[in-house]
Amino acid sequence: MTSESQVAGATKPDLIEACIGDVLADAAGRWPDAEALVSVSQSVRMTYAELAAAVDRLAAGLLALGLEKGDRIGVWAPNCAEWTLCQFATARVGLIQVNINPAYRLSEVEYALNKVGVRALVCTESFKTSQYADMMETLAPEVKSSGGEAFACARLPALERLILIGRAERVGWLPFAAIDAEPGDTIDHSAAVLDNRDPINIQFTSGTTGKPKGATLTHRNLVNNAFFVGRAAGLGAGDRLCIPVPLYHCFGMVMANLACVVHGATMVYPSEGFDPLAVLESIAQERCSMLYGVPTMFIAELEHPDFERYDLSTLRGGIMAGSPCPIEVMRDTVRRMHMSDVTIAYGMTETSPVSFQSDTEDPLERRVSTVGRIQPHLEAKVVNPETGSVVPRGTAGELCVRGYSVMPGYWDDEARTREAIDDAGWMHTGDLGVIDEEGYCQIVGRIKDMIIRGGENVYPREIEEFLYSHPAIADVAVVGVPDVKFGEEICAWITLRSECGLDESGVRDFCSGQIAHYKIPRYIRFVEALPMTVTGKVQKFIIRDRMVVELEQQTG
Repeated sequence: MTSESQVAGATKPDLIEACIGDVLADAAGRWPDAEALVSVSQSVRMTYAELAAAVDRLAAGLLALGLEKGDRIGVWAPNCAEWTLCQFATARVGLIQVNINPAYRLSEVEYALNKVGVRALVCTESFKTSQYADMMETLAPEVKSSGGEAFACARLPALERLILIGRAERVGWLPFAAIDAEPGDTIDHSAAVLDNRDPINIQFTSGTTGKPKGATLTHRNLVNNAFFVGRAAGLGAGDRLCIPVPLYHCFGMVMANLACVVHGATMVYPSEGFDPLAVLESIAQERCSMLYGVPTMFIAELEHPDFERYDLSTLRGGIMAGSPCPIEVMRDTVRRMHMSDVTIAYGMTETSPVSFQSDTEDPLERRVSTVGRIQPHLEAKVVNPETGSVVPRGTAGELCVRGYSVMPGYWDDEARTREAIDDAGWMHTGDLGVIDEEGYCQIVGRIKDMIIRGGENVYPREIEEFLYSHPAIADVAVVGVPDVKFGEEICAWITLRSECGLDESGVRDFCSGQIAHYKIPRYIRFVEALPMTVTGKVQKFIIRDRMVVELEQQTG
C-alpha cells in the first residue's frame, strides 16, 4: 500500500534556544585563537576572539547613534568583512538587519528602504557598475548638508543616517570605521532583553504578483538552520569554508557565515563578487576544506583555463544549491575538485532557508536527481494544489513545510503572509515536489512560475510590472527559457501601443539602472498579441514552447 507524501525529521539533537550574539560569544570562548574570518581581497584576518571584540565595538557604536532594538539597518554591499561585522553586531543588540541586493538599482532600493522603514544604511561607494553612494545621494540629497548628523529625507522618510564602507570620504556620510565605541555595560543590557524569537533579519523575495516582500527571520530560525545545515554537510571546527556565494542571500549569511560560527569553522571570502579564478586561488592559498556554490559557479571553476594550476586536494565537501545540478557537473566536482562529500540542499528564504538536504553518504545519482530528505525538527508534505489533500508517495503536488524554520511572516504584509502560511503553520512553497517511498524529495516544477537564473530567483510578474510602466508597452509576458550557462534566461514578449515605436535596445535602455542586471530580459520579441485562453489569461507555456523551438533552430 502506498503511503502518503508526508515526512517528519529527527527530533534529536534538541533545537538551540539561543540568540545569535550568544552563539558568537560561545564560539569566541571555545575557539578564541582559531581564525574566524579571512577576506582574501581585503587582506583581513580575524580570530574568533578578535571578531567578537570587533562586533561588540560596532554594536556599541550603532547604539551610540541613537539606534534601538527593533530599528532596521540596511546593508548594501558585496561580500566583505564589514558585511559580516554588521550581521553579528546588529543581532548582538536586537537591531534588524535588512539585506539589500548588491544588484539593486534606484527604484528597487528606494522601494526596499521605504517598505521596512530603514533608519540607517551601510553601503560601499560602488561595486562593479553600481554607484551606490551616488544613487543614495539622488534619493537622499539632504545627507550632503547634514554635517554627519541625523537628517530628514523627503523620499525616504525613515532614513536618518548613511554609513560608508571604505576609505573614501563623502560629505555628510559617516565612515564605517568611525562607528566604534567602548562596549561597556550597554551591550550586555541590550542583549539581556533579547528573545530568540525576536525578528533579526529581513530579506526581500519577490512574489508572482506585486512588489518584493520582506521575509522576516528570527534568531531561532537562523541559528538552528545554520546548525543543522552545517551538520548535514559535515562542517566542523578546523574546517575552512570558501564562500563565493553572496552574503545577502541566506546561502551566504546563514548556511555559510552563521554555520561556520556555530561549528567553529573559518569563513573565507575569495572576492567581493564571484570570480572563479579568485575561488581557485583562495582554496589553494587558504587550504580550504569545503566550498559552496550554485551549479553555474562550479561549472565556471571547472572550466577555467587555469584550473589545473591550483592544488585543490584539501577540499573534502561543501554544498551545491540554488538550481538543479547536472550529473556530469556533480561527477566532475567530486573527481576533479576532490569534493566526495558535497551535498545538495533545497529551501527558500521564507524557511531560513533549508528544509531538505542530501547526505554525504547518498549515491551521486540521488544527490543529483533529488534534494535529499527532510531536515531535523521539520515536517513536509505534498498536497494537491486544488484540494489541499495530501497526495500518495510518488505523486507530484505542492510542497509544504512546517517547523522552527518557517518565518513569522512578511514585514508589514499580513495578507501575503496568510497567503503563504496557512492556519496550521504550513508554508506553501509554490514548488511542485514528489516524495518517494524512502523520503527523498524531487522538485519537478514551480507553481509560481519562478525563473532561476544562475542561482538568482527571478519572478516574472515583477519584471512585467516594471515594463508596463513604459508608455509604449501595451502588454507584456515574461517567461524563462532554457540556457546552458545560467540554467534559465529571461524572455519578454511585448505588444506595443498603436503608433508607438520601440526596439530591443530601447527596452534594455529603459531597464538599465532601474532594475537589477539579471532581471533584464535577454530575449525580447515584439508580437501583435499574446497567446490567451478564452478567459483572458496569458498562455505562457505557448510562449515558452515557441521560444524553445526558435532557439533550438538558431543553435542547430
